Amino acid sequence: MQRTPSLLVTIALSLVLLVPVGWLLFERLPPSAPGPVLTSAPPGGDFTLTSAAGPVSLSALRGKVVLIYFGYTWCPDICPTNLAIIAHALGQLTPEVRERVQVLFVSVDPERDDPERLRQYTAYFHPGIIGLTGTPEQLAEIAARYGAAYRRVEQPDSALGYLVDHSANTALVDPEGRLVGQLPHATAPERIVERIYGLLGLAPTGAAGPSIPEESS
Repeated sequence: MQRTPSLLVTIALSLVLLVPVGWLLFERLPPSAPGPVLTSAPPGGDFTLTSAAGPVSLSALRGKVVLIYFGYTWCPDICPTNLAIIAHALGQLTPEVRERVQVLFVSVDPERDDPERLRQYTAYFHPGIIGLTGTPEQLAEIAARYGAAYRRVEQPDSALGYLVDHSANTALVDPEGRLVGQLPHATAPERIVERIYGLLGLAPTGAAGPSIPEESS
């Protein structure tokens, strides 16, 4: 039976509430999966992709902490779980801090994820998340720069036709536009909040100060 985005959100939120976050499903690419071979930290950098409202450029988001997640709307479990956790973290921010944060959901399935579908999908999780797409060449180049790997896996016996195996980290970009780290899949919302406040030079409620160690890339 085909699952709707609203059902996926319900399932994802149930996982967040009922299962310790550290033991949520973790998506790993098999060793044979094609993708970027990282010999050093990925460089990140500016890009422009398309949203339902028009072009979105990372350079236009200077002054904000940007979280970038590579996934796709037909993803059965990993993407809904991660987006639900990120949305929960956004809900813990003060309105003033929330204005200084942007979440980008970059599709790795341009064949099926058009801008309008991405808009509808991300809205189920949080109205502030922007869904982006581009040409296959653009997406492959940007994903490589941000340390994301993905590959299409044919499913001839499925109505979907194919799935997309993909890495599940969330890239962290500081207010100067620099890629500064990766949040592992299913990072606790509280930890995401700490990282956001730290990158903004602020102390979260109950924290001693803004010095937050970096996650390993």
